Amino acid sequence: MGKRSKKLIADFFMLMALTTAVSYIANPTIYELITAVTLNLVATILKIGARGLLNVEYLATSIVADFHLIPALIIHQLGDVAEATSLVWGAVVANIVSIVIMLIEAILGSLSEDEEEF
Repeated sequence: MGKRSKKLIADFFMLMALTTAVSYIANPTIYELITAVTLNLVATILKIGARGLLNVEYLATSIVADFHLIPALIIHQLGDVAEATSLVWGAVVANIVSIVIMLIEAILGSLSEDEEEF
C-alpha cells in the first residue's frame, strides 16, 4: 500500500470520527458514541508512525479526542447523557483542529510538489 493510500485511509477515518461525533451530539445514542470512539481509535492508530511536517500535532489532536470520547462512553453508560455530550463537544473541537492540520499539510504538500516541477 502506498503512502498516499495510507494517508487517504487515515484521513477518511478522521472525517468519519468527526461526523459521527457530531451525529452523537444531534442524537445521543450509545451506538453513535461507540461508533465515534471506534472510528477515532482507528484514526489514531493509523496516524502513528506517519511522516509529515505536522504529524506530531495531527496525532496529538487525535489522542485528545480519544481522551474525550472514551470517558464520554463511560459517563453515557452511567446515565449522564448531558455530561457525555459535553465531552463529545471537546472531541469535535479536537477533530476540527485535526482536519485543519490535515488541510494545511495538503496545501504545503501541494506547494512543495509544485516547486519540484520547476
